[in-house]
Amino acid sequence: LLSPESGVCVSAHNAVVRLAKAPGSTGLWDKFSFGLDPSALQERLFVSEENIDGFLGTAFCPSPCSQSALESQPLIEVLDVTEDRIQIRVE
Repeated sequence: LLSPESGVCVSAHNAVVRLAKAPGSTGLWDKFSFGLDPSALQERLFVSEENIDGFLGTAFCPSPCSQSALESQPLIEVLDVTEDRIQIRVE
């Protein structure tokens, strides 16, 4: 993380944590962990096409699936992500 660009803003009903990658760091973040104590962290995924595919894959086929069941799963594509919405296409 790049310290000067990262920060925290807390209000009565909201908290925002701004994280900035160090110059040598590349690629998308897949997940983050948060909590009051390092021994009890909760994990959350960032919205990405891969994470949505993984989530929907387990939702449609929670136990090990046959190859034909995997092939019949819908194709999910993330089209747009903004602060207040996500647009996906399902085929």
